[in-house]
Amino acid sequence: MYDTEPLKPTNTGWLIADVIKETEAFGWSRIDVDEKLPALLNDPQWQPYIVFPGEFVAAERVVTQVNLAPGKRPLFVLLDATWPEARKMFRKSPYLDRLPVLSLEPEQMSRYRLRRSKRDDHFCTAEVAALCLELADDQQAARVLDAYLDVFSAHYLGAKFQLPVDPDDAPHSYLKGFI
Repeated sequence: MYDTEPLKPTNTGWLIADVIKETEAFGWSRIDVDEKLPALLNDPQWQPYIVFPGEFVAAERVVTQVNLAPGKRPLFVLLDATWPEARKMFRKSPYLDRLPVLSLEPEQMSRYRLRRSKRDDHFCTAEVAALCLELADDQQAARVLDAYLDVFSAHYLGAKFQLPVDPDDAPHSYLKGFI
């Protein structure tokens, strides 16, 4: 997570931890790396992937599918930041250089409405995580995270613009099945 990202009320990275039990969040620093992060990346039970657009990376590092060796589980490294900050994190984190780069190829446009992006193909962190979960064949977690993002967005926008929130809309109703 980029330094100020966790403090932003529009941050969606925290939603992932609410849905996926085995989520770790690390603050990013160019010079001080939390010792738990390299240990996690080197843990033999995991196959780590750094999730980043392939168009900005050497082609030999780019993968578009999750291919796991026997006994391995996917570990998705997401850069929770604005797009310029994420590029900086990617470039200035040499411990990520050995990881394959998972380049997502979503068929839909971003639904995220809480911050503006100049491009419709820029996704918020929770949308990226849901796409990764789909690739890892965890459809239920992907759907829960998508619904949670929709509920979070509705409540944020409702509070910001003093609009009513429908607690019986499709995302709310879907999530009620998991409470």
